[in-house]
Amino acid sequence: MSSPSEDQGLGFSDGTTLAEVLGLLAEGAQDEEPVAGWTHNFYRYPARFSPTFVAAAIEHFSSPGQIVLDPYMGGGTVIVESLVRGRKVVGNDLNSLATFITKVKTTPLDDGEIRAAQRWADRLVPKFTYRTKRRGIAAYLDAQGTRNLTLPRARFVKKAIGVALRTIDHLPTRNAQDFARCAVLRVGQWALDGRGQHTPLKDFRKKLQATTHEMLEALISFSKHVKLQGGSAIILNHDASTLDQLSCLGDAKSRPSLVLTSPPYPGVHVLYHRWQVDGRHETPAPYWIAGCVDGQGEAYYTFGCRKQSAADSYFFKSLRTLKAIRRVIRDDGYMIQMVAFNKPEEQLPRYLENMRVAGFVEVRVGALNASSNEARIWRRVPRRKWHAELKGNTNGANEVVLVHRPS
Repeated sequence: MSSPSEDQGLGFSDGTTLAEVLGLLAEGAQDEEPVAGWTHNFYRYPARFSPTFVAAAIEHFSSPGQIVLDPYMGGGTVIVESLVRGRKVVGNDLNSLATFITKVKTTPLDDGEIRAAQRWADRLVPKFTYRTKRRGIAAYLDAQGTRNLTLPRARFVKKAIGVALRTIDHLPTRNAQDFARCAVLRVGQWALDGRGQHTPLKDFRKKLQATTHEMLEALISFSKHVKLQGGSAIILNHDASTLDQLSCLGDAKSRPSLVLTSPPYPGVHVLYHRWQVDGRHETPAPYWIAGCVDGQGEAYYTFGCRKQSAADSYFFKSLRTLKAIRRVIRDDGYMIQMVAFNKPEEQLPRYLENMRVAGFVEVRVGALNASSNEARIWRRVPRRKWHAELKGNTNGANEVVLVHRPS
């Protein structure tokens, strides 16, 4: 594996040049294969990284045993890929759902917990029925969390999920319960989010049983590999602007050599906290299923909202977090981001100015694309949802990779 060499400036210890490494990053960024492998498919979190891109960044901009930080970890792709490469990784997100998902993806189950989850899938899931009396699951049907699930295409799945949550309470440990909740979350997303037709109960049961076994196999394989590689993770649920105040990042030995992340996109509408059911009705059901606290609007998760008037708020909050990141990153480290802009001609220069003020300098070497003389890596976001595709190739559908070093 190559890693930054202090005495070679922007070269690498294996003789690889920065231009070559950025070329590998560009290949990874352009990878349009579905996100797969390890525990990546435990949940389809919005705006996910390509694992190929993440792997290239980790392998070339850090070494085994070094610390990688993702201050906006989302579905945890950076956390998973860092662990399997023997890194110490700190993952953070303001969204409690992101924290829940990433913890389940990266928490091993012992033999007893695995057997309990298997029994749950094989013995209880096939018995889920519509005939269950509502009073028997009323305690599991949170009115706020199930908003808009009384709509025709959703109400039967809502009842099946309520039954599932009641049975999960009988699993022996919190880790086993959270794993089963994540399986229900994944299948609930498949059955409800953006789906154009009703999901029959028999299909829900079949999918949940198969998904639970698939997830168990993936987690067992992942856990064994991480144990061999010696990776470790700290998962946090904080405002990124306070990262420099946390003890796990507060001294010289715990400072990350690589910050690899995808921050909120200014002016780009991304539903981190809702599903869309029965047309475009929004529901906070993911939090209900995961047992997480939500209660926040879109602006809470995105430094603002989709309105242009929120731009000033976005860049003010962004600068605060970037300053905090600069205070914890090593002076010889790298910060690599993938971000999109609603109005790139205005917002990209403003974002780059934030980076400069926070104490970073952009790394650019020549043209990565000879046909356009472009020195940055751009990619079109693959597999956007149908309602996004109707708008065509908007600016928000294109992401740019930014590479910086502390100045």
